[in-house]
Amino acid sequence: MSVRVRQACATFPFLPALVILAVLFILNGMFNANSVSFQGISGLFSTYLGLVFLAVGQTYVIYAGDIDLSAGAILSLVNVVIITLMNRYDGGVLSTLMIMSIGVFVGAACGLFNGLIIAGLRLQAIVASFASSIFFTGVALYVLPVAGMPAPMIYWQTYFGSIFGIPFVFFVLGVLLLLVFLLSRTQAILHLLTVGDDQQAAYQSGLPVTRIRIRGYVVCGVFASFAAFCLTGDTASGDPLVGSAMTLSSVAAAVLGGSMLSGGFGTALGSVFGALTIGLIGSLVYFVGTPASWQNLVQGLAILVALMVGILISRRT
Repeated sequence: MSVRVRQACATFPFLPALVILAVLFILNGMFNANSVSFQGISGLFSTYLGLVFLAVGQTYVIYAGDIDLSAGAILSLVNVVIITLMNRYDGGVLSTLMIMSIGVFVGAACGLFNGLIIAGLRLQAIVASFASSIFFTGVALYVLPVAGMPAPMIYWQTYFGSIFGIPFVFFVLGVLLLLVFLLSRTQAILHLLTVGDDQQAAYQSGLPVTRIRIRGYVVCGVFASFAAFCLTGDTASGDPLVGSAMTLSSVAAAVLGGSMLSGGFGTALGSVFGALTIGLIGSLVYFVGTPASWQNLVQGLAILVALMVGILISRRT
């Protein structure tokens, strides 16, 4: 049995995160039965779907042994860009879709910028992406200096709406899982993992290492724009600093899901579980009646414990 468990964890590195997620789900249900109801689960996805998308995007950068500390700033920039444009134009369905496509372009452009300065100029990823996060935040503040500009009613009503009785967020989650599955079967993801496993060997084998790393940052930027769409629907407003606290959470979610920061190993599905784990930890801290002044401290300790447990299990397997 022990050998089978080890083999399963080696084949599916997201299993420890899935176990932790199940335990937290049970604990949430013990302290608040409504949290595990259909409506409660729908609310969980509505709130943390943005973090899920951001964690998945971060995972593809981590595959190659890189990191993107500007992912949250890209989210904020896309958020204020689409909110500003939606308020400037009529807010109809067609114009909203066009504006969202502009948001995807902005996210991809930011990712390309990161890739060029990090992989192209061979700068340290952690330092360069931190600097670019400050730059993107500055641009976001220029676009929308003050938070609070409302999103069109059609936008947030769609996000919180339902189709055939099924909440819209479940369809979004289904699209995300399908996208993760399709990407996992592409050669581009295999190349990212190969570069992260041994960059020198990948270069000697003829792989365009620089181009592959740039591609990873572009994918992360696109997923950051998807995260911005979800967060805009959840908050129904624009905020140039809304994603500042989500960057490190996305990195933690990726590590919780079984990805290695050194690169070459991980799974985007695990990052989905890791992001939801962080969300359930926040909910549990609230449901147990933790005083408001202690909630951040307790939540941080709980996430740290979850990380330690996940890493210890991974090392043993």
